[in-house]
Amino acid sequence: MAIKRAVATNVFLTALTVSATALAGVSAEEAARLDTDLTPLGAERAGNADGTIPEWTGGLQGPPEGIEIGPDLYRPNPFPDEEVLFTITSENYTEYADDLMPGSIALFERLPTYAMNVYPSRRSCSLPQFVYDSIRANAVNADLVSGGNGVSGATMATPFPFPVEGQHLVWNHTLRYRGYRTLRQFASAAPSSSGDFTTVVVQDQAIFLYSNPNLEAFEDLNNTSLKYLQTVIAPSRRAGDIILVHESINQGEGPRNAWTYNPGMRRVRRAPTIAYDNPQSYSDGLSTADQLDMYNGSPDRYEWVIVGKDEYYIPYNAYELASPEYEYTDIALAGHLNTDLLRYERHRVWTAEGRLVDGARHIYSRRVHFHDEDTYQIVGAQLYDSRGELWRVMEAYMINFYDVPLCFTIGEVSYDFQNGRYSVQGLVNQEPRIDFEGTFSEDDFNPDAMRRGGIR
Repeated sequence: MAIKRAVATNVFLTALTVSATALAGVSAEEAARLDTDLTPLGAERAGNADGTIPEWTGGLQGPPEGIEIGPDLYRPNPFPDEEVLFTITSENYTEYADDLMPGSIALFERLPTYAMNVYPSRRSCSLPQFVYDSIRANAVNADLVSGGNGVSGATMATPFPFPVEGQHLVWNHTLRYRGYRTLRQFASAAPSSSGDFTTVVVQDQAIFLYSNPNLEAFEDLNNTSLKYLQTVIAPSRRAGDIILVHESINQGEGPRNAWTYNPGMRRVRRAPTIAYDNPQSYSDGLSTADQLDMYNGSPDRYEWVIVGKDEYYIPYNAYELASPEYEYTDIALAGHLNTDLLRYERHRVWTAEGRLVDGARHIYSRRVHFHDEDTYQIVGAQLYDSRGELWRVMEAYMINFYDVPLCFTIGEVSYDFQNGRYSVQGLVNQEPRIDFEGTFSEDDFNPDAMRRGGIR
């Protein structure tokens, strides 16, 4: 507990330092800390007191020596020889309770065979230098607008490397750098209680306008941060279903625009319900639209606060989970994912909490998000029902795509405690690998492209 109090005190002092200018950016002098005691994203550069979290020294900036990336874009594990330090199980988890996210504790209490293999902590995440330069400018220029439901004055990546407002963490996750044009194909599954499932394969493409390296001014975004196109590939009965989303960067000026296309009907329809708690189409009702990417969309239905920063064992460097050696039946087991393929490490984590605004509607009355300090990626989440009872627990598994470099997820899971099942999405083991150099253009992300069957 002493470690956690020390971290919380550090966060409090940081908040005091920047609170006066939080809504309009920090001073140039404060931003200079991103070159000294803080990383370019605002994380603590130093390791922790007992050495279980190392110093950040730049992360992986390219393929490690001896590793080659083939035409399938599979990124091999840069830590292949590391062994498990210890394993946390349902029998010994109470010994580690102070170092576990509450959702992790709930998994141990409900799933007798659930386990965490803990490895040495590797602060592997990194970004290109031009992204760091943009984040430095964002620190001074970024602003929350529309009551925290929008951002202005920022481009490329993390808008608030000195977070002191709950919405800062929300937007840092939502606008984190994921390349400019990203193409992937992934698998989703929702196993029954016996472990049976039908794999749903999805191709999605995103053009992150906010991260356009040629963007000259924030105003040129015309209130659109990204355009996203999702096409179902399999099973055959659902193949060709398409979703198109144009996401707003200031939800106060206008909400996201969305459309759907069904090949049987051959019609493009407006789809305002593709947001918030509308069910994800391929999760068998076990996940909502705003759970894709752990959290997406407008933050306006919740009042967000920063709870603090703690040290937890979280999923990290999940290269084994992405290995083409495994079939999806090796990964998605009855009750939970195959924990032998998961890697957990000790890292510092920001905690943000959102409580449903009076009069707003959502099936989740409360959300607790855990943001990795080095990326702002949400790595864990707890979702509560209308009675305030814990309903669903999520985890995200990310790696550094070190050839770019950037950290991005290769799997997300949502455990549902009300029906004892779970859904997993984002698996890439048997799919073409994620490509961050897509050749599509912004013109491909419109309703006419949907009628042509999406981008191929």
